[in-house]
Amino acid sequence: MKILISQPKMEKNLQQLIVELESFPEVDLILFPEGYFTADYLEEVRNLAKKNHTYIVTGYKDENNKDRAFIANRYGKIMLDRAKTPENEMLYKSSKIRDDTLSFGFLLCREIFQGLEGLESGKVEIIFNPIGVGMFSEEQYEEWTGEARKIAIREKALVIGTSHTDGSYRNCGFSIPIAYCFDQEGNDVLLSKNDIRTRIFDTENNCIKIAEKLIEC
Repeated sequence: MKILISQPKMEKNLQQLIVELESFPEVDLILFPEGYFTADYLEEVRNLAKKNHTYIVTGYKDENNKDRAFIANRYGKIMLDRAKTPENEMLYKSSKIRDDTLSFGFLLCREIFQGLEGLESGKVEIIFNPIGVGMFSEEQYEEWTGEARKIAIREKALVIGTSHTDGSYRNCGFSIPIAYCFDQEGNDVLLSKNDIRTRIFDTENNCIKIAEKLIEC
């Protein structure tokens, strides 16, 4: 399976998603950050998934500007559409889904710190962590990726996350864009900060590509 990991800018349309789909038709799944699009574009995102026969994993803002988790499969069917877990509440159980022969887990942004709640009842192959904006400190970056690594080891699953290129946490004026991927043993497949290039991860051979250049196997 080929997974595209993107760190787009925040925008009011789907231009960057469309560009990625057109530029990399070989990918099976595209991962975009939390809150990438608004509810107005739901139908268009579904149509893009169907047209390009590609899973789209991301998050969007509903009519009340609240964050929701989102996955559309390669036929344009919505596999997951749920609200973000309110602070200090247990992770919603709908974060584990299966489609054909694939099983996914989904942790929206800070839900990464709720551990395996919602993922415990059965095996998943890939856990996604769409993040809204980047990190506000090096310490947060270490804490965030450290938690993701622990989940990969405990769940024996790939854990993949990405943030927007821009934006700042609660308008603090500072942001470190990140993207990461840990394998089933918690080994680094990708650990990126302040490097916003698009990656393609081939799960069959654990290789990461930037553009057309193979950089890690």
